[in-house]
Amino acid sequence: MKFDHPAFAPYRALIDALELARSLPALEALNAQAAARGTLQARGLPLRFCAPGDHLSARDYETHILHTGQVPTRADTWHDVLNALVWLRFPRFKGALNAAHGDAIAVETDARRGRRRDALTMLDESGVWVISRDPALSELLAGRAWHTLLWQARDRVEGEMHFVVVGHALLEKALAPYPAMTGKCLVLVADSPDLDAADARAAQELGAIDSPRLLPPLPVQGIPGWDPANADAAYYANQDVFRPPRQISPPPPATRPPPPMPAPFPDRRTDGYPPP
Repeated sequence: MKFDHPAFAPYRALIDALELARSLPALEALNAQAAARGTLQARGLPLRFCAPGDHLSARDYETHILHTGQVPTRADTWHDVLNALVWLRFPRFKGALNAAHGDAIAVETDARRGRRRDALTMLDESGVWVISRDPALSELLAGRAWHTLLWQARDRVEGEMHFVVVGHALLEKALAPYPAMTGKCLVLVADSPDLDAADARAAQELGAIDSPRLLPPLPVQGIPGWDPANADAAYYANQDVFRPPRQISPPPPATRPPPPMPAPFPDRRTDGYPPP
């Protein structure tokens, strides 16, 4: 398996230590890394990866991790192994995601997932940290000004924005990348791309995320240098990938009630004028 996509750069040391380029790792290898790193979950329990038992719902999966520190992991799937990789590299963020799910589940009145958990799930599966010290660039991202941001401001993006894929489903897609693969962004304002500091900062920022609308989309292959083809401006003209902002139609004008009918003209034969 090849891990040469830029999305894997933050995980390079773990990829090498686990020899992922050769094969999927055993649970014992993942747990050895967790123990060596002293990885903890949100409640301070040692994090361990375990074989899944009975099928768990999404709610049961999150509460199991929160109460036991054990992450059900299918070691024969890249999806679950890459989830473990993110846990090992960014434990504060992943722990905060898990704790936030637990808090949200505790106040849900039925099995339906609310908008906060929708947003948390998007970050877990497809999250991208966008670390930037320039709010103007973040505004272009939020406004889906793709050509302006990723082509016209390309030099500024390369120098002043840093992108970290933390969604394990998005990492799985990066094993066989394609232009339309899209992340959901958590913008972190910072002067430097220190990833350990970003881990702590991202965990703090989760408290303000209560809707998927707060997570702007980003076709990650459009990040300068992430796809050799994006060295051509025409790359960003594909609106099936770089979709423009949704046009929200203005509400229809209010329907005005018809004007009142004028009072009927008096009958001249009954009002005394003209005289009969």
